[in-house]
Amino acid sequence: MFGVEPICRVLTGHGLKIATSTYYAAVRREPSARALRDEELKKEIARVHRDNYGVYGFRKVWRQLHREGIAVARCTVARLMRELGLQGARRGGKIRTTVRDDRHHRADDLLRRDFTADRPNQRWVADFTYVLTWAGVVYVAFVVDVYSRAIVGWSAATTKRAKLVLDALDMGLWRRDRAGRPAGPGLVHHSDAGSQYTSFAFTAHLMEAKIDASIGTIGDALDNALMESAIGLFKTELIKPRTPWKGLADVELATAEWVDWFNNQRIHTAIGNVPPAEYETVYYAQHQPQPAAGVSI
Repeated sequence: MFGVEPICRVLTGHGLKIATSTYYAAVRREPSARALRDEELKKEIARVHRDNYGVYGFRKVWRQLHREGIAVARCTVARLMRELGLQGARRGGKIRTTVRDDRHHRADDLLRRDFTADRPNQRWVADFTYVLTWAGVVYVAFVVDVYSRAIVGWSAATTKRAKLVLDALDMGLWRRDRAGRPAGPGLVHHSDAGSQYTSFAFTAHLMEAKIDASIGTIGDALDNALMESAIGLFKTELIKPRTPWKGLADVELATAEWVDWFNNQRIHTAIGNVPPAEYETVYYAQHQPQPAAGVSI
């Protein structure tokens, strides 16, 4: 180790005149107000990033801090996240899992790429994906409410038979009914043309529940874009960061926790940077009496 004085002499010899008194003054100087504030903000930024599956980029971290009453500039959050080495999750490509069966009758496309809704339980979209585990492939199906982006139902299984998507639909119907917001006549259920969604069992189930079926057009990459986006988030925010997976039980437990976070904590840009549960609560507060306390979507 060299002392301060020899280092200063060498630097001076190379044209960088630095007095030893300058060095000691810098060492003894109290941290600036900005430096102290940065350290406080770094703790809050790291907490928000950690508590949200480590998937938030600087925009969502900034918005969450503001939701908590912590005033900070967006550029400051971006700068401090760079210093901390934190970044948001980045999505990869999508691999299709559903295969159409031309022997099945297909319903018309009632959405035609219009992924908007005026209220909850007006339009639901559905699809499923797969997760590679040590025990084999696990398939996970989801049903999403177009209005709030809430995941109303999901299921996981080691096979991709019609029961997989039926269970996801039934969970959605049960949860809405339990919350005092039953879905039924007037609801459109939209999916791609996979054989699971065009099967007799699934179609009959929709008819029994008085739900209108909608099937995306063949060869249209955007026929179910909203659902593909939701599955992309599932793979990016949960599945890829926690690989490898052991088996079905492992995936089910993690998915249940992620869905609860997704519905009740994760902020969504498309609905005004609030969680789906909060977005629906605001809707019902403006349009209908509140359900019993303690009930969630």
